Amino acid sequence: MPPAVSVAILLAACVLALVAMRAGWRHRARRGAAVVPELPASPAADDAALGTPRTAALDATYVSSTAAGDWLDRVVAHDLGVRSSAVVRVFDAGVRIERTGARDLFVPAAALRGARTAPGMAGKFVGRDGLVVITWQVPGTEATALDTGLRLRRGADRTPLIEAVGALVTETSADDPGATPKEHP
Repeated sequence: MPPAVSVAILLAACVLALVAMRAGWRHRARRGAAVVPELPASPAADDAALGTPRTAALDATYVSSTAAGDWLDRVVAHDLGVRSSAVVRVFDAGVRIERTGARDLFVPAAALRGARTAPGMAGKFVGRDGLVVITWQVPGTEATALDTGLRLRRGADRTPLIEAVGALVTETSADDPGATPKEHP
């Protein structure tokens, strides 16, 4: 076979693979949009409605969001599957994640279900307790909970973030005595 034909076949195979990957990503996004129809609006960092900051601005890498309890089922709708640099901050009103190159994410305090460490999730495996995973209920849905993974730049920032989210969960459940259990395994 002449080299030009071999190169053409190789290029065609590469293009076909890229087209198939893009189609798969779009299908996953459509499926995710059915699960997460809409995200809460993300208020500006200086919005008074956020209330008092409970943590400093923490530098992190936003890893991804997955279906709660299934660390391989990545949700890609609304840019939730886009790995990006982020700044995380906990306020009285909830958790604000400012992302570079993707939509910012805001999780209202009432939607929070818990925070913990994990060794990894779809898109990132770091071992031991390298990721902070925030579990939250998608507002407007009864059964859809997500796990959002963050790799903090400084290991010392993990505990303050987990404690601040835990305090919000405790306060929210005290305000709503009929609330479902907040901690997700």
